[in-house]
Amino acid sequence: MDHNKTPSIKIFEVGLRDGLQNEPQILKTSNKLGLIDRLSETGIKDIELTAFANPDLIPTLYDHKDILALYKKKYGTNYSALIFNYEGYINLRKYEFDQFSVVVSASNTHNIRNINKTINKTLEDFSIIAKHAKRDNRPFRAYLSCVFGCPYEGYIDTDSVVNISKKLVSLGACEISISDTIGAGTHQEVSSLFKKLLKFIPARKLAFHAHGTRGMAMANICIALKLGIRTFDSAFGGLGGCPYAYGASGNISTEDLVSMLYNLGYTTNINLDKLCQVSLYSKRILNRHIQSKIFSMYNK
Repeated sequence: MDHNKTPSIKIFEVGLRDGLQNEPQILKTSNKLGLIDRLSETGIKDIELTAFANPDLIPTLYDHKDILALYKKKYGTNYSALIFNYEGYINLRKYEFDQFSVVVSASNTHNIRNINKTINKTLEDFSIIAKHAKRDNRPFRAYLSCVFGCPYEGYIDTDSVVNISKKLVSLGACEISISDTIGAGTHQEVSSLFKKLLKFIPARKLAFHAHGTRGMAMANICIALKLGIRTFDSAFGGLGGCPYAYGASGNISTEDLVSMLYNLGYTTNINLDKLCQVSLYSKRILNRHIQSKIFSMYNK
């Protein structure tokens, strides 16, 4: 790598949503707002705040409306929320936000378990949301889950992943987050899939959402980096998991990812010390161990 050029990487922080959604402890809104304030000071430019989830199904995100009404926006930072249907989009429009996210699975069974709809029905609903978003000038990204394996169906056909991704781009998604929900992807599979996707979708519209279930997340991110992917999802402290994907461990830790990127010669403009302070705060309010190598060193 030419270190004089130092390629810049975008970190999409998902800890407040994907991280907290699977936690056994339900945080106070004030604690979440404290996390948002701290994250906003780290240099991270893309932060997902919450999701319009049914609190009976995901009780940890009970206060999504309060979060969107009360958070303090920092200039230059993009704030988003995840929605699941048109009703969620209509509700979201009442609040201040920069973009929103939608989610569909490459596995029909997981999609039904996760959002109670088939893949085809989900894409039909997204087409309606996308039309309104275009009219409202609201950009959106799309998570594509279970691309490297499903806890219910097992193997996922890569052609199906490519076709769904192309459809999402055609609907107007500014970014597709290719999500290894259960952390099953191998080097070869990650390389093969991204090479196929890059034939139809530019690298700037692709992101990688890796989970560390089998300890392959960092290595797989390096594969994606070599192929030109420059956006990666992560969660402070390595929090996370999917309530509808048994055995899925946490997200890749943001501080571990930032540290690795710096060591490889990439730039993120993120303050690692401030980031570790976010995880320290989360450790205190969640009262649990934080799954981050860099944080463990920082916290000695």
